[in-house]
Amino acid sequence: MASTNTTGQSEENTGNQLFPVFLKLNELHTVLIGAGNVGLEKLTAILNNSNNAKVTVVAREVLQEVYLLSEHFVGITILQKTFEPTDLDIADIVVAATDDSELNKQIRQAAKQRKLLINVADKPDLCDFYLGSVVKKGDLKLGISTNGKSPTVAKRIKEVLNTALPDDLDITLQQLNDLRNTLTGDFAYKVKELNRITAMLSISNDDKEQDTPLSETLNKD
Repeated sequence: MASTNTTGQSEENTGNQLFPVFLKLNELHTVLIGAGNVGLEKLTAILNNSNNAKVTVVAREVLQEVYLLSEHFVGITILQKTFEPTDLDIADIVVAATDDSELNKQIRQAAKQRKLLINVADKPDLCDFYLGSVVKKGDLKLGISTNGKSPTVAKRIKEVLNTALPDDLDITLQQLNDLRNTLTGDFAYKVKELNRITAMLSISNDDKEQDTPLSETLNKD
């Protein structure tokens, strides 16, 4: 018999169990083991989302591209050496990106002993979290997860959303933030006003050409 969760649903039927979070990597210390092509990919993904991220890279062999990144991002430290479990003593989170499956397992064991969350490249079953596809429009970020089943599908969805969302969306976010800071009244009133103004965002595609742009509505208000 399938086990049930606290809501009485079957664990087999509840779908993606991941809980989306956004980490302040500029305030955490990431230890990345591996500096080959996969390590470079992971490091690039981290820096694309947080250019002030603090990352220590541990690897016996380091691609030149990784060294070039370290010249442009002050938070990167490179230790060209063989991995030792004590390398994780400084870590808040861990990313294992070596091409040695046994070494990746050792890294995971060392992380678990220190109660650290770890991502193991291309091994969903060994991961505590995934580095998913991210859509970024200024301060807006959307994380896409396929529960580790198809990074390719996540990549395609990212392309669709990047095309569909306007490039000037960040201007709207800033205007809404400014407006929120000027609203007076109790919490319920503020929520009602913001819901009224942002209702423009939920119009159907068929109505887009006939409606006033949200940025113009904000300027009027």
